[in-house]
Amino acid sequence: MASRDRKNSIKALFGGDILPAGPQAAPETKSMPSAGDPPAGPGRASSGAVKAMGLTLSSITREAEEARVLRQALQEGERVVALDTDRIDASFVSDRLSDEERDDPDFLALVESIRESGQQVPILVRPAAGQGPGEGERYQVAYGHRRLKAARRLGQPVKAIVKPLSDDELVLAQGKENAERRNLSFIERALFAHTLVGRGFERKLVCDALAVQKSELSRLLQVAEAVPFRFVRDIGPAPKAGRERWMALGALFQNGNGAEIEKAEDEVASERFRTAPSDERFQLLFDRLMRRTPKAAPGVEDIARPDGAVFARVERKGRAVRIAFTPDADPAFIEALTARMKDDYAAFLAARSEAEAGKT
Repeated sequence: MASRDRKNSIKALFGGDILPAGPQAAPETKSMPSAGDPPAGPGRASSGAVKAMGLTLSSITREAEEARVLRQALQEGERVVALDTDRIDASFVSDRLSDEERDDPDFLALVESIRESGQQVPILVRPAAGQGPGEGERYQVAYGHRRLKAARRLGQPVKAIVKPLSDDELVLAQGKENAERRNLSFIERALFAHTLVGRGFERKLVCDALAVQKSELSRLLQVAEAVPFRFVRDIGPAPKAGRERWMALGALFQNGNGAEIEKAEDEVASERFRTAPSDERFQLLFDRLMRRTPKAAPGVEDIARPDGAVFARVERKGRAVRIAFTPDADPAFIEALTARMKDDYAAFLAARSEAEAGKT
């Protein structure tokens, strides 16, 4: 039956009449087509139809996994309870850079799905440390942060499974849920790994939580340490900016001449940066750091006669200093000045030598 239903769903996407026309919203779907997607043309499978097929198959797989998790929890004797969202705290390690719908366009779709169909999949929480059971007990999320935020937005209790978990178990559950439901972007995984390592978790556990090899973990940590966190927070998740581009951005900060921080601060404060989507914010900052800082023009100082006419210019370029006389400058003065400069410089060197000898 499940196989037949899946075939019916696929057939309907390509012109079949088994399912009613129009988009079908699956409960708590985490990825939905954007409003700007062009409609599929009649009589053929357009890119929109192919995309819809992928979303539907993904929804089928996700719902099957959600049902499996819920069935397993119930078989193990775990109860699903309704909890006041004010009694639930976030995990001790953050794994998201998006804040509700900011940089997470699917969040509002999740809110509407729960509003219309209810919360189909419970979140997982553990009792807060050092507290016994009771009405005032607090909890900490292992996974389901987005569902918790959606319930808060709707002002309703959240369905949850309460399970005693060690810190290691919570981290593994949190990482597993992210891998199976809504994958973290590269930089979110990098920050997640960096936070866990910073809190003293063994690297093997971090690798297991993120399902990565040691070499990939090293790259994640390298980027998290190279790019200042405040700029990562300003950029956001940047889901299209993968490992190579983040590593390139980290290299710009590490191998620059010291002006990168100032340039980055100027860019993130701009209106165009603040109003751009996350991936565009990444590109704006990357492009800004790639631009070379123009070299300062040499300092020029005019030397004038008593009547105000300039007869010489002093140009400073780094440690080099050049005196250039105008064509109407008196040649006798230039000769006298040249001779005096020799004597004055010799006297200056002698005085400095005596002063240094007196110090010893």
